[in-house]
Amino acid sequence: MKSRGVVLVIEDDQDIRSLICVILTQMGFDVHAVASGAEGLAAARTLHPVLVTLDLGLPDIDGHEVAHRIRDLSEAPMLFVTAHAEPDDEMASMASGAAAYLTKPFRPKQLMELADMLCPAEGTAPVLLTP
Repeated sequence: MKSRGVVLVIEDDQDIRSLICVILTQMGFDVHAVASGAEGLAAARTLHPVLVTLDLGLPDIDGHEVAHRIRDLSEAPMLFVTAHAEPDDEMASMASGAAAYLTKPFRPKQLMELADMLCPAEGTAPVLLTP
């Protein structure tokens, strides 16, 4: 199977990071995962990801700040995966550059649908989300 490209996963929770990695790897992406904003910024400079998943509650740098800095480095769509579930959080995330927003806890299928929507596999039509 041909790789769908590199996904950069920035998530400080080991269990959630592992789950995201397994799901995206099974979808055909090469996954590079880090636990902090600083590591994520360094990786974004060198990896040229096709997609970035980003937690807002990172231990070192606010997720919105990380998003702004990544946007200066990359045009890859950003999928925010976060426990911040208030409507204002989602609006602030979109203003920070998020292409999509997924609240924790999430179902693996939700992550798969959003990844397919943001980075369709070659030769496939974009996935339309159903309510």
